[in-house]
Amino acid sequence: MVDLLILLLFVGSGAAAGWLGIHLLPEQLVNPDTDAEQLRLILTAGGGGAGLLAGLVFKRLRVRLMQQVRTMPTDLLVSRAVGLILGLLVANLLLLPVLLLPFAGGVVLLKPLLAVISNVFFGILGSNLAEVHGRTLLRLLNPSSTEALLVADGVLTPATAKILDTSVIIDGRIRGMLACGLLEGQVIVAESVISEMQQLSDSTNIEKRAKGRRGLKLLKDLRETYGRRLVINSTRYDGNGTDDRLLQLADDTGGTLVTADFNLAQVATVKNLKVMNLSELVIALRPEVQPGDELNLKIVREGKEESQGVGYLDDGTMVVVNDAKPLIGQRKPVVVTGALQTPTGRMVFARLGTGTSAAGSKVKSKGKPSRPNSPRTEGPR
Repeated sequence: MVDLLILLLFVGSGAAAGWLGIHLLPEQLVNPDTDAEQLRLILTAGGGGAGLLAGLVFKRLRVRLMQQVRTMPTDLLVSRAVGLILGLLVANLLLLPVLLLPFAGGVVLLKPLLAVISNVFFGILGSNLAEVHGRTLLRLLNPSSTEALLVADGVLTPATAKILDTSVIIDGRIRGMLACGLLEGQVIVAESVISEMQQLSDSTNIEKRAKGRRGLKLLKDLRETYGRRLVINSTRYDGNGTDDRLLQLADDTGGTLVTADFNLAQVATVKNLKVMNLSELVIALRPEVQPGDELNLKIVREGKEESQGVGYLDDGTMVVVNDAKPLIGQRKPVVVTGALQTPTGRMVFARLGTGTSAAGSKVKSKGKPSRPNSPRTEGPR
């Protein structure tokens, strides 16, 4: 019943606009020789048809909007509504001087068209900006809150949107970071990233196809888990490749680029953009191993040098042990002698613990053998 009333309202409005719009036509079209009644009927029918099309479009938009509102968090709903209101306010303030200007002839028809286009554009723009920066907007509207006071004092910084790179989506660890609460704010996925994963999933290479499908499945799971917190950015940027477009998106939105690509992270740092390198985060979260620490390590393979053996800590850190090649497959105590930090990870060096030889036997002491006890003889006093 509501949909029918909406359609009737749009059709009636369009027909009324056509019926009354004959007075807005230029004088060249309306002259004494023109049949005004026939022209009025044509405009009425055209306005009614345009109103019917507009009503059908509005009906579909209304259904989609109601579905989103039912599943949308309250804070996001409020922020988007406020953003829409601010966008419409800006549009009408900019339009006010234009609407007051006198236009002659058919040019006057541009006024309502310009008003509709500007209101739609600024309304959508304000809503999208509020969707990305909703939490910051709510802080500005409620300056008396404790969180807003901390932001004003510089103690607490507002949560920025997180822009996901293709590498972290395919990697899969972003799911655990979101579940643990390490990432706050909106999660933005660019349209170019989705297109790149779609190309990978359609690739003839088995490995690339598996990566692309794994990334798309992860996005589907994140959408089901976090709902509207996951935002698909459809802005089309001009650039050479996905990385260039991601950098432009991070620059426009002020968000934090989350990536596992070392080179992309370096470029973002050079351009003074916010970036979170997942590889550096994993390295920072690894437990520190200091020289002199004793570890119980399993030797799993041989090293580059002839006598070296290699083992791994629980977090995946590689440990190179000297003189441990014959002990492959055995778990032995080792002592850390040093560590080397590289951009791709950390390498720890160690030696076999005290009392362990390459053959697995105890090291014998090299002191002089003690002489057997002999009976003490006393000399003459």
